[in-house]
Amino acid sequence: MKFYVVWEGHKPGIYDSWDECKKQIKNYPKAKYKAFPTLVAAKQALGGNPFDFFNKKDPSLTINLAGLDENAPKPVFPSISVDAACNGSPGDMEYRGVDTQSGREFFRQGPYPDATNNVGEFLAIVHALAFLKQNGSSLPIYTDSITAISWVRKRKSGTKLALTSRNAKVFELLSRAESWLKENTWKNPILKWETHIWGEIPADYGRK
Repeated sequence: MKFYVVWEGHKPGIYDSWDECKKQIKNYPKAKYKAFPTLVAAKQALGGNPFDFFNKKDPSLTINLAGLDENAPKPVFPSISVDAACNGSPGDMEYRGVDTQSGREFFRQGPYPDATNNVGEFLAIVHALAFLKQNGSSLPIYTDSITAISWVRKRKSGTKLALTSRNAKVFELLSRAESWLKENTWKNPILKWETHIWGEIPADYGRK
C-alpha cells in the first residue's frame, strides 16, 4: 500500500489510493505530488517542500550494486533514466526523466488522458534526447522498454492507439517527437535497463 501526498492540486492532502490522488491533480496546472511507502513518511513530506523530495532518490528504488557479481554488468554513470506510468490501456499516462545515480528529476510531463505506457516510454526517450542535445550532452539514456527503443530506431511510433478528442494532445506530441527524430541526429546511446539485475529503473513511479 502506498500513500500519495498532493502538495499542489485541487485539494492538497494525503490519499491512500492512486485513483483518489489522480482526482486532485487531473487538469490542475503544475500539480505536485509523490507516492510514499508509509503514512508517517507521507505526513512528514506534506509539511515540507515538495522539491526536497523530487530531487532526492526514493530509498525503495536505490540501486544495490554491492551484492553484484564482479562480472555482472553495471549501469553507466552519469546517465539519464526515463520511464512512464499509465493507469490503464488506454489510461492516464505520464512520463519523466531523472539522473540515474542521484534520482534528481530533469523533466516530468502529464498526465495525459487516453494514452498507453508504450507511447509514454517513447515520448520520454525523445524528450531526453532533445533535452540532452539542447544542453550539448552525449550522456546515455536508460529505458526499460524494448518497444520504445525499437520505435526510436525507426523514428516512428508503432502505436495502435485510436485518436479521440481526449487524446489529441498525445497525438500532437507523437507527431512532434517523430518530426524531431527525423530532423535531428544524436550521439547518445539508448540502453536497456536490466531490471532483473539492478531492480526498478530509477525513473520508476513506484506504483507497482
